[in-house]
Amino acid sequence: MRAKITYFVLAAVLVVYFALVGSRGVLLIQQGTAITVTFGVAVLVLPLIGVWFLWQNTRFALSAGRLTRELDAEGGLPRDELERTPSGRIDRASADAVFARRQAETEERPEDWRSWFRLAVAYHDARDTPRARKAMRHAITLHRREETSRAERAAAEPATGARETSAVQAASERREAEGEGTPQTR
Repeated sequence: MRAKITYFVLAAVLVVYFALVGSRGVLLIQQGTAITVTFGVAVLVLPLIGVWFLWQNTRFALSAGRLTRELDAEGGLPRDELERTPSGRIDRASADAVFARRQAETEERPEDWRSWFRLAVAYHDARDTPRARKAMRHAITLHRREETSRAERAAAEPATGARETSAVQAASERREAEGEGTPQTR
């Protein structure tokens, strides 16, 4: 929870900073000389890049959090089986052993977002943040594909089911009209 609060406080500070820098860019453009307009445009580009970067990181964090909650609900979160030094740091050999298992699991099931999620955690534990983020992005992409295909299947099922139901109803009505559908008494 503390990390979320810190993140949102820093994000709010950055947004205020971007607004201040953006207002300075507008003031420079309003001066109207060639140099101030050029500087003003350059100053406006920096907050735009910053906002885009902040938005991408926020989206990434929200998506990773959603995957964490889903995996936790399934009972598939990786257990903390790492040995630690007396100071509390993760033992490198232990992290490497867990990483090797996670990598093998991912190689066995390359299309499973859950294995990529666990691989991302193993990368993070091994202090390889760039690869951890890349593996988590891949897990998020695979999860979105799975959700999309699940939604497409769900959308297709009622249409297929409706056609089957109407065909069954038509056959039933035809039998009733021919006298086959009603029980005969003797």
